[in-house]
Amino acid sequence: MLQQVNGHSSGSDAQGRESLREDLQEFLGGEVPLHQLDDLTKVNPVTLETVLRCLQARYTADTFYTNAGCTLVALNPFKHVPQLYSPELMREYHAAPQPQKLKPHIFTVGEQTYRNVRSLIEPVNQSIVVSGESGAGKTWTSRCLMKFYAVVAASPTSWESHKIAERIEQRILNSNPVMEAFGNACTLRNNNSSRFGKFIQLQLNSLLVPRDHQMTGAAIQTYLLEKTRVACQDSTERNFHIFYQICKGASSDERLQWHLPEGAAFSWLPNPERTLEEDCFEVTREAMLHLGVDAPTQNNIFQALAGLLHLGNIRFAGAGDEAQPCRPMDDGAVRTSALLLRLPEDPLLETLRIRTIRAGRQQQVFRKPCSQAECDTRRDCLAKLVYARLFDWLVSVINSSVCADPASWTTFIGLLDVYGFESFPHNSLEQLCINYANEKLQQHFVAHYLRAQQEEYAVEGLEWSFVNYQDNQTCLDLIEGSPISICSLINEECRLNRPSSAAQLQTRIESALAGSPCLGHNKLSPEPSFVVLHYAGSVRYHTAGLVEKNKDPVPPELTRLLQQSQDPLLKVLFPADPEEKSQAEPSGQSRAPVLTVVSKFKASLEQLLQVLQATTPHYIRCIKPNSQGRAQALHREEVLNQLEACGLVETIHISAAGFPIRVSHRTFVERYASLRRLHPRAPPDPHSPSPDEGHSEGSPHAEQATLRALLQDILHTLPALEAAAPAAPAGATPAPVHCGRTKVFMTDATLELLERGRAQALEQCARCIQAGWRRHRRREQERRRRAAVCIQAAIRSWLTRKHIQRLHTAATVIKRAWRQWGIRMAFLASKELDGVEEKHSSQAPRSPSSFPLPLAQTKLLRAVTHLWPLGLVLANAAVGVHGFPRKLVVFACLQLPVGSPSGYTVQAQTAQERAGIMSIRALPQGSIKFHCRKSPLRYADICPELPPNSATGFNQILLERHKLGHV
Repeated sequence: MLQQVNGHSSGSDAQGRESLREDLQEFLGGEVPLHQLDDLTKVNPVTLETVLRCLQARYTADTFYTNAGCTLVALNPFKHVPQLYSPELMREYHAAPQPQKLKPHIFTVGEQTYRNVRSLIEPVNQSIVVSGESGAGKTWTSRCLMKFYAVVAASPTSWESHKIAERIEQRILNSNPVMEAFGNACTLRNNNSSRFGKFIQLQLNSLLVPRDHQMTGAAIQTYLLEKTRVACQDSTERNFHIFYQICKGASSDERLQWHLPEGAAFSWLPNPERTLEEDCFEVTREAMLHLGVDAPTQNNIFQALAGLLHLGNIRFAGAGDEAQPCRPMDDGAVRTSALLLRLPEDPLLETLRIRTIRAGRQQQVFRKPCSQAECDTRRDCLAKLVYARLFDWLVSVINSSVCADPASWTTFIGLLDVYGFESFPHNSLEQLCINYANEKLQQHFVAHYLRAQQEEYAVEGLEWSFVNYQDNQTCLDLIEGSPISICSLINEECRLNRPSSAAQLQTRIESALAGSPCLGHNKLSPEPSFVVLHYAGSVRYHTAGLVEKNKDPVPPELTRLLQQSQDPLLKVLFPADPEEKSQAEPSGQSRAPVLTVVSKFKASLEQLLQVLQATTPHYIRCIKPNSQGRAQALHREEVLNQLEACGLVETIHISAAGFPIRVSHRTFVERYASLRRLHPRAPPDPHSPSPDEGHSEGSPHAEQATLRALLQDILHTLPALEAAAPAAPAGATPAPVHCGRTKVFMTDATLELLERGRAQALEQCARCIQAGWRRHRRREQERRRRAAVCIQAAIRSWLTRKHIQRLHTAATVIKRAWRQWGIRMAFLASKELDGVEEKHSSQAPRSPSSFPLPLAQTKLLRAVTHLWPLGLVLANAAVGVHGFPRKLVVFACLQLPVGSPSGYTVQAQTAQERAGIMSIRALPQGSIKFHCRKSPLRYADICPELPPNSATGFNQILLERHKLGHV
């Protein structure tokens, strides 16, 4: 643990000493720590020895992936490294802006292919070729790549599409354990060796979201299943994994049903006690269930496989008389096999022991008993036929489950996982086809990268010194050449329809192809054989049984026997032909050519290469550190042979000195035209001749000249981009780039520099667009605000005018009504006062109701007479005091002076006292104020200007004043 010294950590000092030690080591030894070199092009010098030392240092440091130019080198760790393939690491490589800046990994290749498919410039289908020897880790690499695409290539737009994507991805992943269980086996060099080739086409859809591809399906194409392994294996090897899974994982009821007792020994099941990680029966069953193979169908499949195991236990004893058929040594094996395959026992035994021959023009049928060897061959042929049909049916079921409609996907990424280069003590037709496929793939790599790139440099006018490389075209001419090659000679032996001789075939091959430098000789071999010098090493092939395997004959009586099976699965695998043709064979002149194993495999391989040539290939070279499968052990000689065979050093040389990035002029201008905004050049001189002078407008020469002018403008921005690059050294060399006749060639560093400048230019454009948009949005907002203010002001003005108009109208009505009422009251009051004066002047009561009032009432009437309006209000109030106290309240409130009541008289009646004062004429003393709260209505405090003679208060609205006497 680092210690704190004066508030600072001493770790910086330790790092400084470590850096100094590395610099000193580099100065003294002339090399940097090899395990830190992520790319083999940085090794100096590039030789087999230095490359091997770098790979060994990285392998010791548990670093298993290294870049080698266009190729990724993958060393098999031979141990479980969970953190190296976790989903979190997959998402990290997927989300990285520049995955190539991260550590080399197969996820880097996967992400690069995925981004190339998503490219909007030139989206091209991608392919990944995983090559290497058997046991180098090709199957594991393909499996991890499929998991990577299943994780990152899912961008659903709805919950329903999300469920569909998850189901498709799960089915694609579930195809791996099924295909490995039925197609992989344990060999001398690999515990999980693929005994067939497969090309997986991952189908992507970009119709819904153009920038986000979703995996919609997959398609699997298989090549050359090694079906001979069902009946023939080496003593140290094993059969297909599925047989061991059945025997070890079946339940007690299933064992009883399939006749698999504990400790049962099968002749076709060597090394049953050896347990591998792949012997997981439940995983296979669960995967088949997800792929649509239900439990009853699975039971039929496993029952048929158990029947094949019991079929292998059938042994025949040679008959003393050739006219008698061979006798089976164990009737129980025949009975059990017929029961499991649901075949009639007697026809099964008869078909295995008796051969049907048709001869003559009349096609007469003869029945001939088979020898012991022929009986064994027919038994093996029956087992291989059933297993091959079952494997093809499983592949079709998987394709029907995961394959998408052609209209629902636009692009694909192909994963090619083929058997690696093999060289065993005994090599036959299977190894010849496997190594032939590896030769074709190596030739594809040589033609696409080593040769095509250098030829393209010369055509485009680059100054290039060619790098010599190992071309395997001579070996391919030996195997598949025309008119004479190994394949043609083997096919010719099949067409001759004669008993083949191993020594005779060896003699024909050596004499016809003696001039080929890739054909070797082994005079000391006790068995007839020939040697082929492959790119990965020399292999000796035995000629014994080579022609018979190439013919792959299937007696028609075996097919007719299987068509009689009552098993539902075998009925599907061997349907009865209702329109069965006549058994008569055509004459020899019109006989159709025999379709041999080599011919079918060659045709399928050519079809595969056509698919690869229509895609952008990526290469992963798997290297096997040792043959024993031990971790942390690297055998230098074995690794050196693999590096030399695959031409890795030449690849590194070309990648280091060449230009891996090649872009056409038009594409380059379209992508990087925005760089001219960062560093614009001076305008051309108007007096100088234009670059397209002499060419008509719109001609190809004028267009090419315009493109070249734009290219030069873009390329002139590179020095400024290098100067502006972060952490750029002072004396840095200019970025290597070359403008060819039709393409621009550049390195990864130049591409990175251009992409950084393009990002800056796009950022500047984005800023301009954002500024213009924000300015436009602010202007629109200001215009809308002004419009809203104008509308609001107009509405408020209109509302105010309407309110004032209503107030004026109301005031006019009130004034008119008040004036009318005032005139009426004045008239009534004058009449009443005239009557009072007459009563006083006469001083004699004219009415019996007239009588003198008391003093208190006289004072009250005097006050009311002076201020009649307030009295009128109090007298007509709804609540309050009543009667005489009410009159006293009025008297107290007005504070009238006490005097002689002689001057005041009033006409009052009892009913009038109850109803209040009907009319009076007096002058109020003082003023009356009315108080009220502020109205919640808008503009309640605004009143229009009134004329000066209008009534503005209650005190100003008075009746005519008339003095009744001195107060």
